[in-house]
Amino acid sequence: MLEAISELKERAIAELSQIKDLEKLEAIRVKYLGKKGELTQILRGMGKLSPEERPRVGQAANRAREELEAALQVARRHLLEAEKERRLKEESLDVTLPGRPLPRGYRHPLSRVLAELKDIFVGLGFAVAEGPEVETDYYNFTALNLPPEHPARDMQDSFYITPNVLLRTHTSPVQVRVMEAMRPHLPIRIIAPGKVYRRDDDATHSPMFHQVEGLLVDRRVTFGDLKGILMAFLRQFFGSGVGVRFRPSYFPFTEPSAEVDISCVMCRGRGCRVCKQSGWLEILGSGMVHPAVLEMAGYDPEEVSGFAFGLGVERLAMLKYGIDDLRLFFENDLRFLSQF
Repeated sequence: MLEAISELKERAIAELSQIKDLEKLEAIRVKYLGKKGELTQILRGMGKLSPEERPRVGQAANRAREELEAALQVARRHLLEAEKERRLKEESLDVTLPGRPLPRGYRHPLSRVLAELKDIFVGLGFAVAEGPEVETDYYNFTALNLPPEHPARDMQDSFYITPNVLLRTHTSPVQVRVMEAMRPHLPIRIIAPGKVYRRDDDATHSPMFHQVEGLLVDRRVTFGDLKGILMAFLRQFFGSGVGVRFRPSYFPFTEPSAEVDISCVMCRGRGCRVCKQSGWLEILGSGMVHPAVLEMAGYDPEEVSGFAFGLGVERLAMLKYGIDDLRLFFENDLRFLSQF
């Protein structure tokens, strides 16, 4: 049996020297060392040997197994290195080929409009302020002269998280937070851009949209200051030829209040489907800060005054670029977005 083990080892090593791929290497391992391999069969026949022969045969078989396993590892390493060399030669990268250009990206139309709004108002002396999108009922409503029983709350169908916490319905809470933080320092000149949330969803409304609200508080601020700022802004944004008008309106947090219209940018004021033949488009709401809001923020309405305004970024973008469906902004359709 010792001769059989020696002959088996020599035969296996001779076969290993001839193999050219990993598949044949595995076949040799199974042939000699597998569960039904030749060396395994020899070991299973040791029960027929005499007690004197068994130790010598067992030692010889174990040495043969160790030598074959080592030879298999060496052969595997050589085959893997040869395969690597072959692939490096056959799959080499031709660095002389031109690269694949990446498609050029574009800023989202809402990002473009928002950046333009910030540039205009910063140029007019305003700072940019931000606040939390998840707000308390107090800052979103009560501090803006909208107590729990106020009917104007029904105009903003809100997303409540708890009875006293909700997703903000406008960026006006930022104005209150800034007034409280800066009290008693004056002047306060800020715009508050950001996302807001209301339960609306159609071609002209979205559950999430963007607003920019502005606030100026100082001594002797008048409605004339408000008109001057807004007319300067609108004529920078839409062009110097745009008409601007103010109409009396109502907002709980301003008094007096005004809606601001511009001459229709589609028909140049002649009347069309977009402006409902009126020649005018409502563009934003504004007014003098209500004395109750100033008081709750810690200011004396007899000493200071201010104005505030709010506008929808999506509406301005729709008018600027002639877009007729608000939902296009949020559908991620590259055919739409690549136009900008």
